Amino acid sequence: MKKWLYVIAPGAMLAVFLFFYVSSRQETIAREKAKAEEVAQEKADAEAKKKVAEAKAREDADRRTAEREADEAKAALEKEQKYDSDMAAIKADTDKSNALADTYSKQVSDLAVELDSLNKQKDQLTRESFELSKKIELAEVARHNAEMEVQRLVEMIADRADESLMAKMPPPPPPAKDS
Repeated sequence: MKKWLYVIAPGAMLAVFLFFYVSSRQETIAREKAKAEEVAQEKADAEAKKKVAEAKAREDADRRTAEREADEAKAALEKEQKYDSDMAAIKADTDKSNALADTYSKQVSDLAVELDSLNKQKDQLTRESFELSKKIELAEVARHNAEMEVQRLVEMIADRADESLMAKMPPPPPPAKDS
C-alpha cells in the first residue's frame, strides 16, 4: 500500500494543477487577445499620425524648397552684381598699379646707374687707400730697419771703445804700507 502513495499523491496534485491551469489558460488567452487588439489599435493610430505628419512635412518641405530657390536666385543675382562691381574696381586698381610700376621702374633704372657709378668710385677709393696703407707700412719697415742699424752701429762703437786702451781705467794704486 505504501507504493500506491507514491503514484496517488502526485496524480492528485497533477489533477489540481490541470484544473487551475485550464481555467487560467482561458483568461490568459482572453488577455492576450485584448492586448493584441490594443496593440493593433495603437499601431493604426500611430500610422494615422505618421501619415498626417508626413503630409505636413511634405508641405513644409515644398514651402522651404520654394523659399530656398527664391533665396538662391536672389543671392545669385546679388553675387553677380557684386562680381561685376569687384571686377571694375580690380581693373581700375590694376591700371593704377601699372602706371605706378612704370614710374618706379624708371626710378629703379636711374638708381641702378647711380649705384654702379658709386660702386666704381668706392672701388677706386679702396684701391687708393690700400696703396697708401702699403706705402705707410713700407716706410715704417724702413724706419725700423734704420733704427736697428743705428743701434748696431752704436753697439759696435761702444764695443771698440771698451777695447781701446784709452778707455780703460788705470789700475788703482797699491795701498800704502805703514809700518
